[in-house]
Amino acid sequence: MSDGDDRGDRLGRFIEGALRSVGDQLSEAKRAYSDGKRAALAGLPRDEDGRARIVCRRHAEYRAVSLDPASRPDCFDPDHPDCQGCVEDIRDETIETW
Repeated sequence: MSDGDDRGDRLGRFIEGALRSVGDQLSEAKRAYSDGKRAALAGLPRDEDGRARIVCRRHAEYRAVSLDPASRPDCFDPDHPDCQGCVEDIRDETIETW
């Protein structure tokens, strides 16, 4: 293998890695924007990444969570009564926050 081929392979790997990194950063920025938008629409305080800051009823702890389009936290378990109550509190704007 010649030096030119080796340099071309390294350059190709470098460009591929850089593009992957840019794609990852763009995905993270889109997620943070969506999280912030949904938390704001639900009237909830947000952390620096745009996640809603709520007090989890199920585990009695502070959590920063992403909300789905129905304003349900990403940790939502539809079969758990505390989770159902949490979603109701978010909709009623009575959820405990921090």
